[in-house]
Amino acid sequence: MAALIEAINVKRKMYFEFENTPYYCMDVEVSTPTARGGQTLVRLKMRNLLTRAVFDKTFKASDKFKEPDLETVEASYLYSDADGSYFLDQESFETHSLSSQMMGDALDFLVEGAIVQLHKFNGNPIGLQLPAQVELKVAYTEPGARGDTSGNVTKLARLETGLEIKAPLYVEDGEKVKVHTETREFGGRAG
Repeated sequence: MAALIEAINVKRKMYFEFENTPYYCMDVEVSTPTARGGQTLVRLKMRNLLTRAVFDKTFKASDKFKEPDLETVEASYLYSDADGSYFLDQESFETHSLSSQMMGDALDFLVEGAIVQLHKFNGNPIGLQLPAQVELKVAYTEPGARGDTSGNVTKLARLETGLEIKAPLYVEDGEKVKVHTETREFGGRAG
């Protein structure tokens, strides 16, 4: 039996299960009443890990949650089609699929063979976590104008996945660059 977590003990960045669904705690606000006999309430800003929906909900301090059966496995990206995206578990060598809703905009950063962290709930894949930076090849970029070097000048670069980023003038077609997955910004040349 999984351990129970009281609402008062839920902290930021913690995972918990509510109504048979896994949640991620984004923020906690505890309100303690001044009157005697009043109940301490815990307001949680939480993300549903299945639907990605974010909402606030208030619980009594004594409400209990189960610890979710969450697991993170290393997987490599295989391909995507109309039915979803497919990943190969690096330990069990099983193929897992994620729907386009579960993928969000992750395909902007994925090339064949890319390694990601796949999240599983009760043994079923529910989402993924991208690395902080990925290396992608520049598919097309306009040549920089000669003499255009004043300040921090950038140009548009289209990467092999179709993602467009602002890159410095020295970046050329065919070059590999690092891209921050959270901000979608240029992170330097890939070494």
